[in-house]
Amino acid sequence: MARFDGRVALVTGASSGIGRTTALAFADAGAAVVVASRREAEGRETAAQIERAGGRALFVQADVSREADVANLVERALGHFGRLDLAFNNAGVEGNGRPVTEETEQNFQHVFDVNVKGTLLSMKYELPAMLKTGGGAIVNMSSIVGHIGFPGAAVYTASKHAVLGLTRAAALEHAKTVIRVNAVSPGAVQTDMMDRFVGGSEEGKKVFAGMHPMGRVGLPEEIARTVLFLCSDDASFITGQSIVADGGFTAT
Repeated sequence: MARFDGRVALVTGASSGIGRTTALAFADAGAAVVVASRREAEGRETAAQIERAGGRALFVQADVSREADVANLVERALGHFGRLDLAFNNAGVEGNGRPVTEETEQNFQHVFDVNVKGTLLSMKYELPAMLKTGGGAIVNMSSIVGHIGFPGAAVYTASKHAVLGLTRAAALEHAKTVIRVNAVSPGAVQTDMMDRFVGGSEEGKKVFAGMHPMGRVGLPEEIARTVLFLCSDDASFITGQSIVADGGFTAT
């Protein structure tokens, strides 16, 4: 596994699921971790888990859809650790899955505020912070539905397409600097979000698993390892890309 000794990583949406798992993985690989989430108790627990294992962590409560929160988040990271090297912009919501003809303006606004505006605001403040200390790497959370259509989830699908657009644009803007910007696009992963997406139905989970040629959904640890690879020096010539980790879903 890549080592990140002496580096500082920021993870949004780190209160559970892929975000928490990735924050723990960064810490296990030697990074100090800034844990960000809207949910204070769960976010503090992620930071506490890191510290109990001997790592360094800072929890900052933040709603990535609010610019003041994001600006404060990065400022706190720099104030506490003195630098920012890595970021996983993972915070996201699935919204209420509906056909296009049943969509609501409220659902659209909520999903795009978090998934798209939140990613934009995060990079807006992370990029200058990384430039101050010599560069870094950013990974944005997209999805397989950022690459394909998915009926019944038009707004979520559109938001993840938008994340890829932001990723590519930011990568090109910084291609001649020492900051790389990529995305990870998971298939279904065993998280609370997936449970909500299928309404907690065991049958729904089986259907999702069956849609993946490997015959199962992914694990948060598998996505975390992909994020750490993209942040590592092993990925030094990779920017503006999305790694699809989907058990073969989009290969069919």
